[in-house]
Amino acid sequence: MSQRIDRVNELLKREIGTVVQKDYEWHGALVTVNAVETTQDIKEAKVWIGVLGGRVEPVLEKLNRDHGAIQKKISKRVVLKSTPILSFRHDGSAERGVEIVNLLDEVAKLPTAKDADEPQD
Repeated sequence: MSQRIDRVNELLKREIGTVVQKDYEWHGALVTVNAVETTQDIKEAKVWIGVLGGRVEPVLEKLNRDHGAIQKKISKRVVLKSTPILSFRHDGSAERGVEIVNLLDEVAKLPTAKDADEPQD
């Protein structure tokens, strides 16, 4: 991937994240923009969304329904030849991370075997 596309992805991620946080109410859920993947011609962009503390489906439906309004806001803040068409997708990496941490906590609580060097009773 080119450096230009990387910079565009990072810029779009930051600006879309700002719009998602300021212009929408998520009723107790934490919604974050985790990544943006723009095509080489900058015509389309996949926006990967993380949702903690709420249901994913209504968030994705709302964002995909309002993608035109979000694009319009982004086009006023980001100067590009054309603003990419946004499609929002779920990124479950945050939830998987929390699950792994919980599993590691459970494993840490399990009894451990004695070392071979320790004297046996």
